[in-house]
Amino acid sequence: MKRCSVRLGVDVGGTNADVAVIEGGEVIGAHKAQLQNRIGAGINAAIREALAASKAPAEKISAVVVGTTHFTNAAIEGRRLQPAAILRICLPSNQDLEPMTDWPPDLLRAVGGHIYMVRGGYEFDGREITPLDENGVRNAARDMRRKGIINIAVSCIFSTINDEMENRAGRIIADEIPDARITLSSRLGRFGLIDRENAALLNAALSSLGSTIIETVVRVLSELDITAPFYLSQNDGSLMSPEYAARYPVLTYASGPANSIRGAAHLTGLADAIVADIGGTTTDVGELKNGLPRNRSLPKRLAGVRTNFRMPDLVQIGLGGGSIVRLGADMMVGPESVGYELNSKALVFGGDVLTATDIAVAAGRTEIGDPALVSHLPSEDVARADKLIQTMIADAIDQMKTSAAPLPVVLVGGGRDLISRQLPGVDEIYIPDHADVANAVGATFALVSGEAEQHVDYNAVKRETAIEIVKRKAQSEALAAGADPATLREVEVEETPLPYSAGGLIRVRVKVVGDLLIEERG
Repeated sequence: MKRCSVRLGVDVGGTNADVAVIEGGEVIGAHKAQLQNRIGAGINAAIREALAASKAPAEKISAVVVGTTHFTNAAIEGRRLQPAAILRICLPSNQDLEPMTDWPPDLLRAVGGHIYMVRGGYEFDGREITPLDENGVRNAARDMRRKGIINIAVSCIFSTINDEMENRAGRIIADEIPDARITLSSRLGRFGLIDRENAALLNAALSSLGSTIIETVVRVLSELDITAPFYLSQNDGSLMSPEYAARYPVLTYASGPANSIRGAAHLTGLADAIVADIGGTTTDVGELKNGLPRNRSLPKRLAGVRTNFRMPDLVQIGLGGGSIVRLGADMMVGPESVGYELNSKALVFGGDVLTATDIAVAAGRTEIGDPALVSHLPSEDVARADKLIQTMIADAIDQMKTSAAPLPVVLVGGGRDLISRQLPGVDEIYIPDHADVANAVGATFALVSGEAEQHVDYNAVKRETAIEIVKRKAQSEALAAGADPATLREVEVEETPLPYSAGGLIRVRVKVVGDLLIEERG
């Protein structure tokens, strides 16, 4: 077994499919295609063009890694979501604040207010509050079946400490609804019942779409005679199997920016930098730290809903190549965008909408379309709009910085040419080759991760010994997922005291990552 020589990275956004073919760490072919609501056909065309440019035959591809924002877009737009139910194991406590209390009205309507609460749950140290009401779970499942609901989330108080009640409830529901798609909150989130429950419920509502998207990718790969193993990237920058992604599609949230940050690291060789991924509609700014995206430690809102799973720390602004520009005293750039219609609606392409791309062309920053079509724009308006665009990016970069120490900035994405080589407060700016497909490049270099946790009494077991035991478990998880043992390294050790617990228990969590190990082909 060797590390693969040729990999195919695919990033499927809301408007584009970006593809990169990598051999020996070098980009040998790339292509960016517009989807225009034809996801399967768009991915197929993008892969064909990238393979043609690389001259790599399909049978030589050893791994395919796909990143996608379709699940995120579905949640944000409130479309293509399925009705879902939440079963909370909590009574007699935690009944004052019901599930979905702070959800946006549109999202709540899309998912439906199917809420069930039963007796059970645990204390913070894993002790049982009251036994699980199995009859209550069974009755709830039968009501869900009567309503035709098969997407179901299960949450329990302190299930991150003890997940037995969630597991038991899931088995009961599966007995009553054999075709149910069940999400257990302990598999997704961390401490914090509401945030963890929200993540599980969003995942349940996305599960049908998850299966559809993955089936589309599998069909496209089959059409192209690509038989290599297929993986998806998740929000912490690591890989997961299609089967796992189909069960937990919400874990792809923010995988696109994570891939772009990883891609920026590979294309520049930098280990520490600020990365601005400028697309057609938005710009995501994140930090590259020790070669990996810096993760957010605080709860994050997804589609207006608080969640607490790990994801990159990002600043997102409504600025991209397709952002609509409004001139006048109250000049605005974005957040509205022409999106994938840029090539027909922007002025430089013969359209009638003034966009950020038009301003960049008029300012002489890039040569796209026909510059003569924006020559009529008043120079003072162009200068003001251009300055506003630069300021918006500079402000987002400042928000991402955690110290006054200078950091280089890497510009990637299709809209990178909007930005000057000089930005306020920035010493060095990099725009690497293949920056427009950095997300696809980053996908090919996503890592395999393994994570394990255990409750330990440091009075009974030495700290170093306890951490090593948990680390070995995490390593086993990573190896089982396909990691190269020679590349395994520890990236996180988290120790959380459990106050008032007998013996002073500590929750130890360790995460390790490694490169993907697959057989070379061709």
